[in-house]
Amino acid sequence: MIRKQLTKRNKNYSKWYNEIVVRSGLAEFSGVRGFMIIKPYGISIWEIIKKKLDKMFKETGHKNVYFPLLIPKSFFSKEKQHIKSFSKECAVVTHCKLKKKINQEELIIDSQSKLKEELIIRPTSESIIWKTYRRWIQSYRDLPILFNQWGNAVRWEMRTRLFLRTSEFLWQEGHTAHSTKKEAIEETEKILNIYTNFSKNFMAIPVLQGIKPYMDKFSGSETTYCIEALMQDGKALQIGTSHFLGQNFSKAFDVRFTNFNGKKEYVWSTSWGISTRLIGGLVMSHSDDHGLIIPPKIAPIQIVIIPIYKNKKELSKISDIIEKIQNVLEKKGISVQYDNREIFTPGWKFHEYEMKGIPIRISIGLYEVKHEKVEIFRRDTYEKMYVSWNCLKDFIPELLDKIQKNIYKKALQRTEECTFISDHYDDFKKKINTPGGFIISHWDGTINTVKKIQEETEATIRCIPIHNKIEIGKCIYSGNPSNQRVIFAKSY
Repeated sequence: MIRKQLTKRNKNYSKWYNEIVVRSGLAEFSGVRGFMIIKPYGISIWEIIKKKLDKMFKETGHKNVYFPLLIPKSFFSKEKQHIKSFSKECAVVTHCKLKKKINQEELIIDSQSKLKEELIIRPTSESIIWKTYRRWIQSYRDLPILFNQWGNAVRWEMRTRLFLRTSEFLWQEGHTAHSTKKEAIEETEKILNIYTNFSKNFMAIPVLQGIKPYMDKFSGSETTYCIEALMQDGKALQIGTSHFLGQNFSKAFDVRFTNFNGKKEYVWSTSWGISTRLIGGLVMSHSDDHGLIIPPKIAPIQIVIIPIYKNKKELSKISDIIEKIQNVLEKKGISVQYDNREIFTPGWKFHEYEMKGIPIRISIGLYEVKHEKVEIFRRDTYEKMYVSWNCLKDFIPELLDKIQKNIYKKALQRTEECTFISDHYDDFKKKINTPGGFIISHWDGTINTVKKIQEETEATIRCIPIHNKIEIGKCIYSGNPSNQRVIFAKSY
């Protein structure tokens, strides 16, 4: 079987990305525009992400809940900025029944089944959750509420791309309620640090922590915290967000509690989330012209073992050794797949697992059996080495750790090399296009300046660094006074 090579990253980055997602078996588009099918391999990565993050949330006192997918339109209308922002993206249910047309394979809407109130398919859950919190919260004794929800959401996207921007996506959304402003802000920052820790130490993606400028904050929030990562083409990707909602939703839904002093006050709140967009970020951060590269800590298969043989007699002898090795490694908590399929050649399998980004490939033939060793291949560096069977128990865990660190190191080095300070607009325009990256520049604080820069360069403000220092200067575009630098980049 002849396999067509991937499009090179430097030739057509977008096409390269789409080819990797499809050919590695992560996902593909469905028959519904903007909706994707996440295939078993993609789901297995998402399940690991979910498992790791869920553990982190529960360790900090959060509990999982589930709220309905359909939200009455009247709930959405409560918070004015919220409905204004999401109105163009909402999918709406208007009828509750379908009737099959006689003698035709066609479904028609029964005019008698129109809903009295339209239902919004969940783009986010603040409205239905705060309608519920109104029943649940009466006193300071009912607080804090630390809830998280794993589910899906629908936002009608005009321009879609697998994982990065789809009309339906899988995600988690946290929704917490607090008795004080201080506690709510601390919660928002705590979650941001959890996302940062996960991105760096599991996804091997370095990120910048920041605050969204006022015009880009989540609708209904007072402050939106974010983490931004730089992809290999020099564009930024928002990895996750954590929102300090203040009292906006508690006032909209009249959620008040009796405080310790017996006085009524509005609840303070947060919301936060990450989605299957993380998988898109994973692909674009680490992969190469041969396929995926997956950090060992989130790899569904950390090691694949491939037998090299000519006949079934040789396979039987090799298999006995492989099964012993597999047993030793699995007892160390390592995910191992033994591929003894006879319908594919070793070369075909090598290509398949390179495309899937399996961190380590082990090959064993009669030569290796005779010398009591195995051939090890590192996906991240393409290095090959021979290691004795007796050393694998300790060698493999150490090698997986080295691979994890190396993948992060390469991503960090790329990010540092593509982060620039710019004080002149001509220089800014040059850098934003070649090589691209994070451009640290002064901004005068006006929306007009942001619009002009975006029109001329496609760059936007990704964030205001969370630990930004006051620095007097001149706006990169207008020349007007500025007291801080912000991060500009082109983005997904």
